[in-house]
Amino acid sequence: MNSENNADRVIVGVDGSDFSSKTLEMAARVAPVFGVPISVITCVGMSDYYLSSRFEHELTRFTSELEDTAQRLAEEALDRAFDGSRPEGLTVTVKFGEPAKVLVEESRGARLLVVGRHGGGGFLGQAIGSVSRACAAHAHCPVLLVTGEEG
Repeated sequence: MNSENNADRVIVGVDGSDFSSKTLEMAARVAPVFGVPISVITCVGMSDYYLSSRFEHELTRFTSELEDTAQRLAEEALDRAFDGSRPEGLTVTVKFGEPAKVLVEESRGARLLVVGRHGGGGFLGQAIGSVSRACAAHAHCPVLLVTGEEG
């Protein structure tokens, strides 16, 4: 495992939802235990084929707008979670790709991957969302699933 590059961070998957704020709050509680900063990853989910085959001039404006929107949603989640006093060293990165795939790849060598445990709705009322499930099954580091519940 390539732990030298990324073992100095706790990764948090953020989608801008209210769950994201809870996930960020939990990451802020556990990151000091490891003595590492938080690396927030938010994703713009476009299929790899579409992105690689269609990246042309007219798409540049579209992808730039998607990236700006993802960044804004992550910033709003950070504001809700930390009310202006973010943990020191926190970084935010917008990545293009399927969120589960991106987060699993980013987990290589990280100390911990923190994701929200959506679910409770959708197909058959599943208790865990597809991104959370994929991260728990395939991440290269321990995964902390955060619920939206109090307590």
